[in-house]
Amino acid sequence: MQQIATLILDREIKDSFQVSKLNNTLFNTEYSISVIYNRVFIINEGKGTAIIDDKEFDINDKEILLISKGQIFSFSPKTKLSGFEIGFGDCFWEKAPASASNCKLLLFNDAALHQKISLDQKDFLGLDPICEILLKEYLSDDYPNKLDAMAAYLKILMIKLANLAPSFHEGIDDFDNQIYRKFLELVSTEYHQMHDVLYYAEKLLMTPRKLSDISKKKSGKGAKEIIARQIIAESKRLLQFSAKTIKEIAYELSFSTPEQFSHFFKKYTDISPLDYRKIFVKIGR
Repeated sequence: MQQIATLILDREIKDSFQVSKLNNTLFNTEYSISVIYNRVFIINEGKGTAIIDDKEFDINDKEILLISKGQIFSFSPKTKLSGFEIGFGDCFWEKAPASASNCKLLLFNDAALHQKISLDQKDFLGLDPICEILLKEYLSDDYPNKLDAMAAYLKILMIKLANLAPSFHEGIDDFDNQIYRKFLELVSTEYHQMHDVLYYAEKLLMTPRKLSDISKKKSGKGAKEIIARQIIAESKRLLQFSAKTIKEIAYELSFSTPEQFSHFFKKYTDISPLDYRKIFVKIGR
């Protein structure tokens, strides 16, 4: 794993929501950010590289970058972006109507699947006015129910973005799509306690094999790996930004012993929890 010289925690944002317009904005930082808010970059024009969880993504015009809480990201020096940057926390998202929850889950519960989405001109032109209205609302003076209004616009944007995601193209009413989204929702709320595919399969009234087949079809990853990725993301966050011992983290994530947790973590990251914690030589806040 690559040594990270400086790692900082995401800045706190008022009401867990923020939107800004980028106009040839230069990102010339030498640090990585551990994300605590879901982040969307809607890029009209862009040049440079995004590094997300040690994977590099070349930035081009008419693209979307999705970064989920728990991920680590940075931009290469001299990266320039024009477009919009939107950040929101789950507590803000709770203000959005429930009908949009599946779209948010699809995009952010397994963000690596949709880390970068390319747009054609028509798709981008469909998003741009929504972002402009959302920005105008965000910058306006406070008034009763302003947060609810912004959440409604964010809902529209998430629906539009989810419709552009590759795994969405088979149709939102497809049975397998519905099961996959329900599975993601269950994992997002219960992974701290439940690691077994059988538990989630029984909740969804199917066999573990059927659930894994659906998960593989929709994401390229089996159900077991989807659960593991969620646990690993939380493990990394706790190792980086909490003072909890590895033993305490292990029990918080429902492992029987610290050794079991360490074996699990190393299996998916090729590094022990202790060594992972040591690589962060400087944590800024």
